[in-house]
Amino acid sequence: MSQKERGGGAARVWYDISPPLSPRTAVFPGDTHFAREVALHFDAGDNLVLSSICSTLHVGAHVDAPLHYHPDGESIDTRPLDLYYGDCQVLSVQLPRGERIRPQHLGEKDILAPRVLLRTGSFPNPEKWNGDFNALSSELVEHLSDRGVLLVGLDTPSVDPAEDKVLESHNAVYRRNMALLEGIMLDAVPDGLYTLIALPLRLVGADASPVRAVLLKQDGASSLR
Repeated sequence: MSQKERGGGAARVWYDISPPLSPRTAVFPGDTHFAREVALHFDAGDNLVLSSICSTLHVGAHVDAPLHYHPDGESIDTRPLDLYYGDCQVLSVQLPRGERIRPQHLGEKDILAPRVLLRTGSFPNPEKWNGDFNALSSELVEHLSDRGVLLVGLDTPSVDPAEDKVLESHNAVYRRNMALLEGIMLDAVPDGLYTLIALPLRLVGADASPVRAVLLKQDGASSLR
């Protein structure tokens, strides 16, 4: 979903790349679905609405902490916020469902920003689980890191395949001290350069955080399509 905002200068276009969160939001099989419990409500005669939520932290658009995939990893509250804010590049890749993305799938596209989001189209419905989504390869993680990439994101639930227990891409990300953004929606976003805003909550000791991930583009900014 995109939205234009006009302030004192050039028009800006916002792309909301976060799927809605509800009990229908798909999560890894066996993980905790999003649920909201209402304690107080106007309909019950209360003077306000008050509710609580219960959910996996890996729901919808979310950022993993190194603690999630390595015993020596940091928790999400200790990660530098500048990893999740700044210049970003959206790139489309095409490959069969279920395969890992490798450097050759980028074709001749240059890496032009320190944050790269890959559109695969392999997890098209955030409310319907499919386990044959595309994932990263350790070679691609290293390829991106060698070109100065600090964060890599995917429009899928994970950078490793659903049934993978080795987590080669997560571990490659750990070795390169990169950041991860998973579960985003990029179907309405043209390839190009943006500003990414996807700040995690300061959840002490946590393995991940949901985020409201958005992309900001100035009208007239360059497109890579």
